[in-house]
Amino acid sequence: MSPPSDLRPYLRTLDAETLADLLHAQAERDPELRHSLELRAATQSGDVSEAHRLLDTAVTDGNVEYTAKVGAVLDTLQRMLDAGSRADLAPLARRTVDDISEVLEQAGDHPGDLGERLDRAVELYARACAARPPDPEKLAGWIVEVEFDGPGWPVIDLADFATALGERGLKLIKSVVDDVLAANVPGHRRDVAERLREQLAEVRGDVDELVAILSAKPPRVDVSLKIVRVLRAAGRHSEAIAHAARALTHDKQPPAPPEPEDETSRRRKDFDARPDRETFAALREAAQAAGKWTAQRRDALATLRERAAEGGADELVRVLLDDGRPDEAWRACVRFGASPELKLELAELRAAGHPAETIPVFREHVDELIERKDPQAYQEAARRLKLLRGLHKRAETPEEFTAYLAALVETHRRKSRLITEIRTARIALPKAVTSPRAPR
Repeated sequence: MSPPSDLRPYLRTLDAETLADLLHAQAERDPELRHSLELRAATQSGDVSEAHRLLDTAVTDGNVEYTAKVGAVLDTLQRMLDAGSRADLAPLARRTVDDISEVLEQAGDHPGDLGERLDRAVELYARACAARPPDPEKLAGWIVEVEFDGPGWPVIDLADFATALGERGLKLIKSVVDDVLAANVPGHRRDVAERLREQLAEVRGDVDELVAILSAKPPRVDVSLKIVRVLRAAGRHSEAIAHAARALTHDKQPPAPPEPEDETSRRRKDFDARPDRETFAALREAAQAAGKWTAQRRDALATLRERAAEGGADELVRVLLDDGRPDEAWRACVRFGASPELKLELAELRAAGHPAETIPVFREHVDELIERKDPQAYQEAARRLKLLRGLHKRAETPEEFTAYLAALVETHRRKSRLITEIRTARIALPKAVTSPRAPR
């Protein structure tokens, strides 16, 4: 089969208007291309607000549209970094990393395409930090949180962030690592601390510390080769040769005996038998004390998501709220559904930062209140309409509220008490509204 012909010579013969029409037509059929072009148009002058807006509206269940939007954001970040943009791109890059991580954790696995985008987002965040270094202690705090309390991804390579961290940031990370190792509690946190300790020694160029760390590991070919490379790079050739000779005589370590059942294991059995808010809290307390919470949390949430997919997400949402993760709670509510009461509670928590996302929830609540045909419900509906007016204003869609209110008033124009409450709330009514003949 012959390779496809190169169309670029032909395309160069077309005028700009014809090319624009062709590209626009293709963008209408290709969501990823459209999102990419939208971001290019919005960020060509260094304004990244459109990229933030697209992340706000991105589909949160890991589907093709979400992946396309994230890919377009990453393309924009890379293009601006490559061009040496003076804009501070670190906040957008970090938000993209956090957003992808949340979606992956919701999915309960590490899908290929989105996982690759997460790795790319971390790389771009490191570049953005190097270009415009943030506060080193805040950056170090984020790395510590991701590594010790995150879902297991992304895995941070300190070498990528070393320049932005500087001595202050590296010192803070080392302090946390030393505290975890001093506690001498086995589990995920200790594993992370040992990995970061090795990276810290490597980044700081502490050859003796790095060789000591590597030598304490069970003998493996890759570890021995790394020790030899480190010693040779430091010009310590005789030590490198001696270590290589010793490595040839090492026997493999016997496998570690299985760990006895502990409090975490018992709490995990209780949770598996009855996965709910109460058993999750008990598991969290035991696993945190043992330094095993990250892995236990991931598995427990996967169980709760499976149950949520079968119908009703209230238990999962409540657990996420208790765990101090309101964004994930909202995503779970959107993905799996929740009771109207809980959905409204989440919307009230989220309205200040994400007004556009919560508008549909408050509209549903207004409809439910009006259907009660009760004076107090009408009064509450008017208060919610006033809230909706403010949300639309902050979302920069005031005309949508005007159209929505006009349609609502037209539908319920015979409910005189409702109309009176809306007027009392100082909400301007459409001019076409007339007073109803009979109160309801």
